[in-house]
Amino acid sequence: MATSLNNDSTDAWKAYEKHAFRLAFVYFILQSVPLDWKYYRHLFSVNWLNPTFADFFNISRYTPQFFRQATSADYWGLNTLLDWLVVLIIAAVISLVWYFLENRQRNRPNYRDLYYLLRVILRYRLALGVIAYGLIKFFPLQSPYPSLSNFNTDYGDLSAWKIFSLTLGVAPSFEAVLGGLEILAGLLLLYRGTTAIGAFIVIIFHGNAFLSNLAYEGGEAIYALYLVHIAVFLFLHDAKRIVDLFSLNKPAQPDRYKPAYTQPWQRQLKTGLKSAFILVFVFVFGYKTYAASKTQPYHYPVTPGLSGAQGLYDVSEFSRNGQVHPYSKRDTLRWQDVVFEEWATLSVKTVAKVKPWLGGVEVIHRNDKDRLYELSGTTSRHYYHYSIDSAAQTLRLENKNPNYSDDQFELHYDRPDAHTIRLSGIDARGDSLRVVLHRLDKKYLYEEAQKGGRRGGLIL
Repeated sequence: MATSLNNDSTDAWKAYEKHAFRLAFVYFILQSVPLDWKYYRHLFSVNWLNPTFADFFNISRYTPQFFRQATSADYWGLNTLLDWLVVLIIAAVISLVWYFLENRQRNRPNYRDLYYLLRVILRYRLALGVIAYGLIKFFPLQSPYPSLSNFNTDYGDLSAWKIFSLTLGVAPSFEAVLGGLEILAGLLLLYRGTTAIGAFIVIIFHGNAFLSNLAYEGGEAIYALYLVHIAVFLFLHDAKRIVDLFSLNKPAQPDRYKPAYTQPWQRQLKTGLKSAFILVFVFVFGYKTYAASKTQPYHYPVTPGLSGAQGLYDVSEFSRNGQVHPYSKRDTLRWQDVVFEEWATLSVKTVAKVKPWLGGVEVIHRNDKDRLYELSGTTSRHYYHYSIDSAAQTLRLENKNPNYSDDQFELHYDRPDAHTIRLSGIDARGDSLRVVLHRLDKKYLYEEAQKGGRRGGLIL
């Protein structure tokens, strides 16, 4: 179909090319133009006088959905191939209606103009998607540095996707390079002459992201494929010319089609819309993402935790219902160790396996207890969001794992010295607990190696 589009007249199109175009036109419009009322509800709920980078990212993340998967997403669920099938069926019906209506009319639409319009919509939709993901990588937010609890979780107790993400998180420079490549691809898509280059980069980059999500059991496989299939459609426009020129050493004619602007305001509107897109979704979005990277990674809570308590704690004493539980690798009731994060999260390691919350979907949450990255893919630690009543010296704990939503209880704490915390109270099962925690001065090999590298030496 790409070759025939270079002809000057729509009449030069073959019948099957027109059928294919009508189907493709309706299908990609349904895929790329938001038609879900919930999307606009969110769009108009944004404070556009002071938007956050999360507002921009959630806007960029739209895909049509008919089957909402179970997810913790704030605005829409996880896209599935069933949604694509529904879109394709709707597009097939509409394209058939279009065909019958067109045969009854004398004035038929100019397919070349429609094809140009479709490419413009898809170019900007794809640019928005890849720039959004590029920015949260360029200012390393998508895969943050591991938390203290992550450092104290055995490798075998982490899911494949969590290991993948943590591995990227300890290499922020590499993450920034990946983000820069995505941003470059997005910028190239904004101009017709460089669209093929930008689309080719997206095919390679997000094709790899699609395969990585499949291999490591991530949650972004379908969205990565969504971006890839738009990029493939855009690339096909120039594919034959590229193959002829670079592979077959044949002459290739450029696409000389240009839309006809009969009024000056039409060209001005085009320039204004492109300038507004670049201003809002590149510069403003970029600045907001940069500002967020300097405050706190969005995957982790921001509410401060118990003052001066951050660290890894050995459970030196543990009793349940008055019965002392000595340290044991087989006791599923006893706590093994406890981590107090810098923020209001407390994690408890146990021998009993935890039903993991499998993350991998890129969602930016406003509420601390909804930020599940730190616990996703973990099978040996319970993560509790807690609130502090400093007057009564109590901690109100809520298990952040949605699989344990009923695990909520309150513990009294006291701190006889700077390295000891004593906890007592009734847990969610109604059992009385008494726990004595002693902070460990643990060194972490990766961080020590980083310090050694900055001094120019090695730590063995």
